[in-house]
Amino acid sequence: MPFVSQYGFLPLSAPPGKQALYNPAQCASMDAAAPSFGVSIEQLMQAAASAVARTVQRHWPQGAVLFLCGPGNNGGDALVAAQILREQGRVVSVFSLVDPSARQGTAAWAQSQWQGRCERQCPDFRRFSVVVDGLLGAGLDRDVEGETAALIQALAASKVPVCAIDVPSGLDGASGQVRGVLAPATVTVSFVRYKPGHVLYPGRTLCGKLELAEIGMPAPALQQANTWLNEPALWQAHLPQLGAQSHKYTRGHALVVGGEQMTGASRLAARAAQRAGAGLVSMAVPPSVWPVYAGALDSIMVAPLDDTLTTDERIRAWLIGPGAGLGEQTRRLTLALLATERPCVLDADAISSFAQQPQELLDALHEQCVLTPHAGEFARVFESAPDRLEAARLAARQCGAVLVLKGADTVIAAPDGRALINACAPPWLATGGSGDVLAGLVCGLLTQGMPAFEAAGAAVWLHSQAALEFGPGLIPEDLIAVLPRVWQRLLSRA
Repeated sequence: MPFVSQYGFLPLSAPPGKQALYNPAQCASMDAAAPSFGVSIEQLMQAAASAVARTVQRHWPQGAVLFLCGPGNNGGDALVAAQILREQGRVVSVFSLVDPSARQGTAAWAQSQWQGRCERQCPDFRRFSVVVDGLLGAGLDRDVEGETAALIQALAASKVPVCAIDVPSGLDGASGQVRGVLAPATVTVSFVRYKPGHVLYPGRTLCGKLELAEIGMPAPALQQANTWLNEPALWQAHLPQLGAQSHKYTRGHALVVGGEQMTGASRLAARAAQRAGAGLVSMAVPPSVWPVYAGALDSIMVAPLDDTLTTDERIRAWLIGPGAGLGEQTRRLTLALLATERPCVLDADAISSFAQQPQELLDALHEQCVLTPHAGEFARVFESAPDRLEAARLAARQCGAVLVLKGADTVIAAPDGRALINACAPPWLATGGSGDVLAGLVCGLLTQGMPAFEAAGAAVWLHSQAALEFGPGLIPEDLIAVLPRVWQRLLSRA
């Protein structure tokens, strides 16, 4: 299913599969390693510049082109691309942020390739059909200031189309955060692999259309990845397998804890666990509201909530949190379920109930647990970090469980440092109850024996694809209704 950029989900040009995301430090290491495998930095730069030139010709085939060139290799890419377009007959101007004679290393080689003038007084942006942004690279470690900041602000104010090289200048390629100022790009050309900053907000909306260029990076130079786009290729091999002799007990028994007031939340989660493939789903609910649940559910068994809950060895996975209610009872039940050391999903109130005793929760968690907080619930228990990816990683490592930090750019993090970034969620998922459905999907997959990290990644992807399948106007019940079609397409690809 294609991604639609106008709604904010990712317009990828790369084929589906295991798409690693490399941070700027990893990219720098790969560049440095390439010559030892027979590919020079100059060859990589020439290939990157050719990709930039092709992008400009494809999107802006007519009119004058302005290249903004910074001091480093990003500016080097721009200089070589400018020469390529000049030789193809385009009207090209180059503005250099530094004195051309001050360039060093590969950037100095790039300067020698440019056979025109380098302007030090920036011309009027509005004279050009496109401005190619080669000012700054992806590895910013401080806010942009001074002349560079003023130039970027003027570019943004001009509203002229921008083709960014690697990232729009001012964007942190590791986190997707803006470092002071930024001119949004119409198109961004990246190389080898995408970076986390391309898919994490606000970077995702500031890069425009993303295009990925192969530039001949030798395979042995590629770093070992620990961050990927959330795609089926990463977890499809772990999906539950049904055989001719499968039955409800081999598919597993899930139990969802229901609350006394917000009864709809846990019912949504239980139905989602069914749609995820759990063979049996039960609900344990306060005796006072047993008739409410029993009268609303047909194929889901409803039992009174009591102290014998954790003694049933048939239950393979638990889910607690949706509509559970804040307070001591939810804390006590959560700790009792975690003590069984069986797979367990914690959402909503099961997390927030530990706001005053976070360490008590952290000490009880184990590697078969999946936590699914939104940003507010996350902040009640875990420490903040500079960006969502790092925050999720630190929390997963701290608690020894899988952490799903929900949002438009949901991050799935494992205790060992692996992380997935989900880039296909449409904005109409932002509706009350959709998170309950997600928690139920995770529980249903855990019930069937999927490892926690892979179950979380698959659930987040299925959740997003169901929303795309239905379209605008979605309510949480619609996710459950369209999931069979999503499953059918997914399994037909296997």
